[in-house]
Amino acid sequence: MEFIEEMWPIARTIYSAADPELGAWLLYIVILVLSIIVYRLGFAKKLPLLKNVVVYIVLALGCTVLTLLGALLPIPEALAIVALILLIYKIRLRLSKKSEA
Repeated sequence: MEFIEEMWPIARTIYSAADPELGAWLLYIVILVLSIIVYRLGFAKKLPLLKNVVVYIVLALGCTVLTLLGALLPIPEALAIVALILLIYKIRLRLSKKSEA
């Protein structure tokens, strides 16, 4: 249990609410969803379907490494902050384009 006390808030909440194996899967899903949101808000371009599938597969594989790091580093927290910043940027960009038109 001392390992759980050293975790950052999101990982600590997930691991304390479930058994360790389920907690690891839940943390992976949280990191994957946040990574997809960040990718879509900041970096996604119009791609053909097969290239899109490849991008998401590579993203899912990369999230396994982030999940291992996410137990002791604030990976989900950082992804949530980045997603929030990109969302604010997209909203402001859309509003400024609307006001110019």
